[in-house]
Amino acid sequence: MPRLWNETIEAHRRDVREAILTHTSALVAEHGLRSVTMSQIAEKAGIGRATLYKYFPDVEAILLAWHEQQIAAHLEQLAKVRDQAGEPVEGLRAVLEAYAHISRRSRGHGDGALMAVLHRDERVGHAEQRIHGMLRDLLAEGARTGAFRDDVVPDELATYCLHAVTAARALPSEDAVGRLIMVIMSACTRDPCST
Repeated sequence: MPRLWNETIEAHRRDVREAILTHTSALVAEHGLRSVTMSQIAEKAGIGRATLYKYFPDVEAILLAWHEQQIAAHLEQLAKVRDQAGEPVEGLRAVLEAYAHISRRSRGHGDGALMAVLHRDERVGHAEQRIHGMLRDLLAEGARTGAFRDDVVPDELATYCLHAVTAARALPSEDAVGRLIMVIMSACTRDPCST
């Protein structure tokens, strides 16, 4: 087959897949996980059911693919924020703030059934490990320069930060998120009692 033809087919497949993911997430947000059918998804995406089944076996598989796409975008966003910040203190603050806002927005993913489906996937664990590594590296670099405490190993401090920032999901406002980040950052700086 000519290269142009292959590129056209691949572009079409990407567009169809994206339409499936987008419309499924919208349907689930509107009606709940248990109410969405493959027929509804096919209709919304403007494709036949047979075509839909060529892409995904069921609604859960579509949602997992959508969630994987969201995770990849979030990881990319966090890496970009870290890289733009420069030095470790501002890098840590920027990553924590961005992750807190991601966590806060994700509380609207929907009902408990949807959260159970999305968060049992191993890719969520891998994403958390990457975020943990990002925080650990920032904390280690900052500890070497004296900006962060060195009486707690960076790996443990990163675990603390990661768990603490997830509290943003339950916070009522952006101001509350800002205060949470301030508390986490103060816990990571050098212990004033040790100086």
